[in-house]
Amino acid sequence: MAMYLIGDIQGCDSALERLTRLIDFSPSRDTLYVLGDLVNRGPESAGVLRRLMGFGDAARCLLGNHDLHLLAVHYGVRKPARQDTLTELLHADDAPALLHWLHHQKLALLEHVGNTELLMVHAGVLPAWTAAKTIALSTEVETALQGPDAAGFFQQMYGNGPDAWDDGLQGADRRRVIVNALTRLRFCTPQGAMEFAHSGGVDAGPTGYVPWFDAPNRQTTGQVVAFGHWSTLGWLNRPNVLALDSGCVWGGCLSALRVAPAASGGLATELLQVKCAQSQAPGD
Repeated sequence: MAMYLIGDIQGCDSALERLTRLIDFSPSRDTLYVLGDLVNRGPESAGVLRRLMGFGDAARCLLGNHDLHLLAVHYGVRKPARQDTLTELLHADDAPALLHWLHHQKLALLEHVGNTELLMVHAGVLPAWTAAKTIALSTEVETALQGPDAAGFFQQMYGNGPDAWDDGLQGADRRRVIVNALTRLRFCTPQGAMEFAHSGGVDAGPTGYVPWFDAPNRQTTGQVVAFGHWSTLGWLNRPNVLALDSGCVWGGCLSALRVAPAASGGLATELLQVKCAQSQAPGD
């Protein structure tokens, strides 16, 4: 059995198909962990969802900001953006089944790979959150998202504030901070105040802000954290940080990282990539 982490697919089903052939993926044997942004900007969003849905329990997927945007458009809370490529999916005969499946994916996952805890999110984790707290907070949001008032959830989801976590936050403000951290975060202050205007590389943040994974006293340094979302960062391999968005939809590659316990402890990794045929201007 092999375990693979896959970066942002963003509607590039042909690349996903070639990548699964490259890794010789078998749903009866292997497991894919897709780190969010399954859809949008690429031409085959419906095909991506059909393929992953067809893998059953062998595909465990996270929700990214583009996936939440699709659901918000579906509920009539947001209008499609100029660069969106979601029309075919939204009008497909099987759209209700595809959107129902997407709606029930996770915002964070925590798995054990040998003796190593692997925390997976789409974008980032605030410095004050432990892995256990991250999972607990993501579950809070998933419960609200999958509840009877999903439209109300999306109506209150958007906005940049509050910009920092506080245990006393409640209601929509609490959920908004959780969603923003897990699906949009790149830079924050050492104290955990988030900033969303900058999307360049690690040195592109405003004064006083650092990449979230470089925040001092980050409580998840004891785990390996894997994420996507940051295409200008690209492939990053550190002992406790794995970044997998290699910019497929922007003319880069779609990446799969095979992870397994290392004999000396920690993780053994193997990066496999396919070039994507898409070539759009970089974006969020």
